[in-house]
Amino acid sequence: MRFPAPGRFKNAAAFAEHWRSLGNDLDCFADLAVSAEVLHRPLSVGPWHLVNRFVCHPMEGWDGTESGLPSEHTLRRWRNFGRSGAPLIWGGEAFAVQEDGRANPNQLYLNPKEDVLGALVALRNEVEQGRREVGEDAGDLVIGLQLTHSGRFSRPEPGPLQAKIAYHHPILDEKFHIAPDAPVLSDGELEAIGEHMVQAACLAAEAGYQFVDVKCCHGYLLHELLGAHRRAGPYGGSFENRTKLFRRILQEIRSRCPQIAVLCRVSIADVVPFQANPDSGIGEPTEDLNALPDWGFGVQRDPDHATDLEEPFQFLNLLQELHVPMVNLSLGSPYYCPHLQRPAAYPPSDGYQPPRDPLMDVAVHLRIARACKKAFPNLVTVGTGYTYLQEYLPHVAAFEVEQGGVDLIGLGRMLLSYPELPLDLLHGRELDRRRICRTFSDCTTAPRNGMISGCYPLDHHYKQLPEADRLKKWKAGYRV
Repeated sequence: MRFPAPGRFKNAAAFAEHWRSLGNDLDCFADLAVSAEVLHRPLSVGPWHLVNRFVCHPMEGWDGTESGLPSEHTLRRWRNFGRSGAPLIWGGEAFAVQEDGRANPNQLYLNPKEDVLGALVALRNEVEQGRREVGEDAGDLVIGLQLTHSGRFSRPEPGPLQAKIAYHHPILDEKFHIAPDAPVLSDGELEAIGEHMVQAACLAAEAGYQFVDVKCCHGYLLHELLGAHRRAGPYGGSFENRTKLFRRILQEIRSRCPQIAVLCRVSIADVVPFQANPDSGIGEPTEDLNALPDWGFGVQRDPDHATDLEEPFQFLNLLQELHVPMVNLSLGSPYYCPHLQRPAAYPPSDGYQPPRDPLMDVAVHLRIARACKKAFPNLVTVGTGYTYLQEYLPHVAAFEVEQGGVDLIGLGRMLLSYPELPLDLLHGRELDRRRICRTFSDCTTAPRNGMISGCYPLDHHYKQLPEADRLKKWKAGYRV
């Protein structure tokens, strides 16, 4: 690791000095008690009263059954979500709406041959039980289900990708070995996927979920459609066409199951795909295209590969026009710019060494979230990118909330290793440094190599599994 990880700083003052050195707009609270007070403030969103500012991000488990139902590992993860103290469970799980849209062979999906309704009820019950176990009121919970189709990154069976692409992308096609003559999803196929999203939403409503997240992030299908500038027909080209399927899905859900709300997690901006330098292993941008903005959403053509928020702001405006009250903001994709999408000290097996201090990429998340909140003050925003802050996550997160840069703090990986971190903070208990996520990326490396996801270094449950030894041996061989 070429950069000082947050956990290496002796105290909040030392971390704050380094944090401020990365930009004159960056700051944090020194006092953990002050941070806890800010993050404990309630927030009302429509009919929901959130008792604090923490959100549990949706995660892709790689630990369901082959038929798409939750396993004991899946149920345990959801119970831990309830133990976190976060009142808003944003989607809980990336739930595929059809079999060929799974990102892995053990992803939960809408399987017409199985009791999916019963499975969704069981998952919701686990969250509620986890919340009761830590002495919190389960009636405070707002629970959603994230609906997804993995598109370009579909892998429903063991082995290579079985990509379902919205258009041919010259860089990503080459990077992920997609043939130039590979078929593109037809308009009818896109509409059928949309119909399955509506069916899944109605099932979630029947199972007692308060909302669904129509997933538009991380390079998966609906995010790819947002950048389909060069797709022909009604779902490509203009911004109106590129958002047409999203709008149709939302409107149809509201028509057929109006009791459930529709929210959205979106990669609000992108950058040119990165790759490992063959000599140093450090991430670097791939060769520029002559017309880079035509190959993504919110990508700006300039030497620094900066983001362009013109179209992302159009999307946020669309959400407002559609009366979507809350948006979960992410960036990029773990497949082609993981250093930005998920800042980490240690890359996953298919990643690269960070090209700069990962804290600078945390700062990118914060700055773009601030810009979105400033432009759309009435839209409730959930921020991303906080886990890499480690011990000092509460200090920075509370500062961003206090300054009005974001409304809610989303946590993903941190809740795998230390699900009770929000609860401990809010109750004034000392944080357990031994359980704080150090971004070893084993929760990504394991599933990318056919094992279930989980925090193998810090969670005793995963340390005891046979996969822990397999992962250790695989990593040793990979290093060799």
